[in-house]
Amino acid sequence: MRAAQLRPDDVILEVGPGLGSLTLGLLPAAGSVVAVEIDPRLAARLPVTVAERLPALADRLTVVEADALRVTGLPGPPPTALVANLPYNVAVPVLLHLLELLPTLRRALVLVQAEVAERLAAAPGEPAYGIPSVKAAWYGEVRRAGAIGRRVFWPEPNVDSGLVALDRRPPPAGDRAATFAVVDAAFATRRKSLRAALGCWAGSPAAAEARLRAAGIDPGARGEQLAVEDFARLAATVPEDGQP
Repeated sequence: MRAAQLRPDDVILEVGPGLGSLTLGLLPAAGSVVAVEIDPRLAARLPVTVAERLPALADRLTVVEADALRVTGLPGPPPTALVANLPYNVAVPVLLHLLELLPTLRRALVLVQAEVAERLAAAPGEPAYGIPSVKAAWYGEVRRAGAIGRRVFWPEPNVDSGLVALDRRPPPAGDRAATFAVVDAAFATRRKSLRAALGCWAGSPAAAEARLRAAGIDPGARGEQLAVEDFARLAATVPEDGQP
């Protein structure tokens, strides 16, 4: 709760509230909370728990029974912050989906598996830098916000956890889908040079080299050396045949 730095007028989006431990902390600190829960039993129980423990704040809670990966809209005012203990097996896709779906999210603080936290917050050139790092950076500045031990969970998991914070900023110039396609291609064979790794994406290694040079990128570099702005610039280059 301290790391989330919530304001009284915040509309909080929580994913996977479970039994409501975090929800009960969010409600007094924010204007309202929208909780997305896929399990119908937990979704039905959460409003009861809040009514029992925080009756004066029960009207601040909206529960949406849904798969967060399939949500296309939410009721009520647009969320301003995502604060959640994300389901670990789909943490990255859920985070990226919600950031794309909800441009009103100014910041996010999510709890994920420690290794995933490291990947999301990694900078170019670091060992953990990869597809999650680049795609998260499209939406904002990402940083580690703390480590969480296993014993605070019930049941106790077999993995360590970490907090990741994201502060929204304008995305790089360019097309998101086109940029993400280049990112996927570059890291599919991350040990190859970009000239080789992007051969299929560009049509041939020679075409990839031409586009890399047009973007001011060394064809011998690897994807792990490029920032999100580099990928966006590369995606915007025009192939030799003039077709996108």
